[in-house]
Amino acid sequence: MTEHSVDRLDLTTVANFRDLGGWECVDGRRVMSGRVYRSAALHDASETDRAFLAGLGIRTIYDLRSVAESEAEPDLVLDGVAGVHLDVLADAETVSAPANLDKVLSDPETVAAANEKLADGSGVEHMLGAYRELVNLPSALRSYRTLFTGLLEGSPALFHCTAGKDRTGWAAASFLTLLGVSRDAVYEDYLLTNDMFLPAIGHVFDGFEAAGGDPDLLRPLLGVQAAYLDAAFAELQDRFGTIENYFADGLGVDAAAQHALRERYLDAD
Repeated sequence: MTEHSVDRLDLTTVANFRDLGGWECVDGRRVMSGRVYRSAALHDASETDRAFLAGLGIRTIYDLRSVAESEAEPDLVLDGVAGVHLDVLADAETVSAPANLDKVLSDPETVAAANEKLADGSGVEHMLGAYRELVNLPSALRSYRTLFTGLLEGSPALFHCTAGKDRTGWAAASFLTLLGVSRDAVYEDYLLTNDMFLPAIGHVFDGFEAAGGDPDLLRPLLGVQAAYLDAAFAELQDRFGTIENYFADGLGVDAAAQHALRERYLDAD
């Protein structure tokens, strides 16, 4: 277990929110706190949570959701904070989950079909494929390039998608890996979603069960598994070989820019 204490910030309406700072790198340096944050969607942020986020001094919010998701639930707007929309999965063949997931998964007809579909394990296979797409889709490469070059230009920054677990999860995992955080610690941050997001959507599981569904079948889709991140890293290795090559050849973030990211976001030796 890596020595790290996650700031479980007391936000009441924004799920899966945390600072990416504090993780120790293999060279002994640490990721700086107060520079980069990750979260689930922000559209329902209460006044208290809005004030808290504003107090962090965030300069840019990167929205990794689809156009449909962003239009259905427009992103948080804070005074003086730039909003950047990056549709990571724009080139994906399958449609992203609807924004009103709780309503969809409480409809008996939908639930019956979902129960049958998820029982055969196809949900997990879909997730594995989606994680490979996070590494190889042109829209994903464009989006993550914009995110990471943006992080070179200014911080504090926050990036999020809908649940803050897949598109956001890969952004965090690849960023921390580039900075030199150990693979074990990268997975530790990734898997925190199961503790920090699933309890916040208990009503979705309750509605699914009330409509005749098996809530255990939803957990692989609405939570995260190490196997998903395994699939993304395997795709990275197959296509690019190393994290440095992924950033350089896939994202167009060259060695000099990678060094600059490390200098900006790591404490001095």
